[in-house]
Amino acid sequence: MAQAFSITGGTEIIQVADAVAREKNLNRESVMTALESAVASVARKKYGHELNIRAAINQKDGSIKIFRDLKVVEKAEDHNQEIDKKFAVKKNPAVEIGETISEELPPIDFGRVAGLTFKQVLMSKIREAEREREYEDFKDRTGEIASGVVERVENNNDILINFGRTETVLKRDQIIPRESYRKGDRIRAYIIDVRRERKGPQIFLSRTCNDFLAALFAQEVPEIYDGVVKIKAVARDAGSRAKIAVYSDDSSIDAVGSCIGPRGSRVTAVYNELQGEKIDIIEWSNDLATLAVNAIGSKTRDSMVEVQKIVIDEDSHKIIAVVPDDQLSLAIGRRGQNVKLASQLIGWNIDIISETQDATRSVDDFNRLSTMFAENLNVDEVIGQLLASEGFTNMEEVAYVEKSELLKIEGFEDSLVEELQKRAEEWLGNNKEAIEAKKAKAQAAFVKKDRTGESKEITALPNITGEIAGLLIKQGVRTLEDVADLASDELIEIVGDDEFTKEAANETIMTARERAGWI
Repeated sequence: MAQAFSITGGTEIIQVADAVAREKNLNRESVMTALESAVASVARKKYGHELNIRAAINQKDGSIKIFRDLKVVEKAEDHNQEIDKKFAVKKNPAVEIGETISEELPPIDFGRVAGLTFKQVLMSKIREAEREREYEDFKDRTGEIASGVVERVENNNDILINFGRTETVLKRDQIIPRESYRKGDRIRAYIIDVRRERKGPQIFLSRTCNDFLAALFAQEVPEIYDGVVKIKAVARDAGSRAKIAVYSDDSSIDAVGSCIGPRGSRVTAVYNELQGEKIDIIEWSNDLATLAVNAIGSKTRDSMVEVQKIVIDEDSHKIIAVVPDDQLSLAIGRRGQNVKLASQLIGWNIDIISETQDATRSVDDFNRLSTMFAENLNVDEVIGQLLASEGFTNMEEVAYVEKSELLKIEGFEDSLVEELQKRAEEWLGNNKEAIEAKKAKAQAAFVKKDRTGESKEITALPNITGEIAGLLIKQGVRTLEDVADLASDELIEIVGDDEFTKEAANETIMTARERAGWI
């Protein structure tokens, strides 16, 4: 408090309450409550700490009264805290068991020692009132952006921020890397949480969390504030780059354009607040493949990444994205930043590979699967190749998919399909309890599998059988464009069949070029 004072009651204590309320930015009622607690503390030292003592100060004239509260019981055991009902009714005939009756005690003469005790207790209660006021000021502001002034920067780079009536600390690890502040600078931070703790209310702030970026956009973009545009996901590498996915149920609203703003004004305002953090704004999609493509090749990036193919593996919760060879490093990003943020944004692991890597991987997978089917089913390698080329990846699928799926393979008849499924079941074993579960899972997986249909496009070409399609895929010729790009001699060499004439090769290649739209 500003100056020393003695406690005698009357107008002086009212003046003290008013002075403290102004100095500490507290309401007068809180200060009066603190004064009453301080008086009660001094009274307990005089009358005994075992008594239940309280003080009451008249807020008009400042007069002080001290009371001893006793609980009314049938038969008192602790006479410091309780009173027999037969004695209590003499003071208040209407009192009932369980109620409290008060006895006024003689006033206290506040001497020097009592005055010091009073001041110590009062200041302690004032600090408690300040903490409660701080908590009340911020308890409902979680999820908001608070603006304050830098009071000082600690040696460990923590920042003490003054919010007017409250000071709190922004921890070093919640500050954007490379940004610096000096005393008097204005600063904004996101309120993560507000908690009551033993040493007082703790206000947890951050400038690096994802929610800070989302809250900044909500301030800058009216469509987000109004709920017309929704922020679906955010991923950040604070101070470097961020990705934010937005969406609108209204097809007439351009969600991405709304966030960018006229001449980029809205995203630029957020960019400046985040010390130059580059922001990719992408359109959210409920289709996972589309969302992955958007996340990897954002429209607001410096250069667009052209994602050529997406393969989704639901079992491992993983996505493989294929990009042109010359865009591989751009798609991955510096230190893997782009793919890391894209993965965080959609919640799936993403691997990015080049076309060359994909072709090699496809050939390796094809060879591995062909050999596996040939050995496990005890069939010719050609049948193994046909199964692999049609998208079968394991023995469960061969054993339990609908028979019609296998009959779609050129040259596969009822008897062959029945024998293949029989051998596959025998290889898997006859665990009857698991058969139905495996069957349902295999059928669902095969239907949902992200098959490009490339082998079907090839086998639909003239002169191409299932066996020849398997040979082509084994050599990395997987699409109509791949066939169209071949020379007739190359096609004959791959097929390795003297009966596959140059005329047949030319017919196949020209048909492929027509269907691919080349001619």
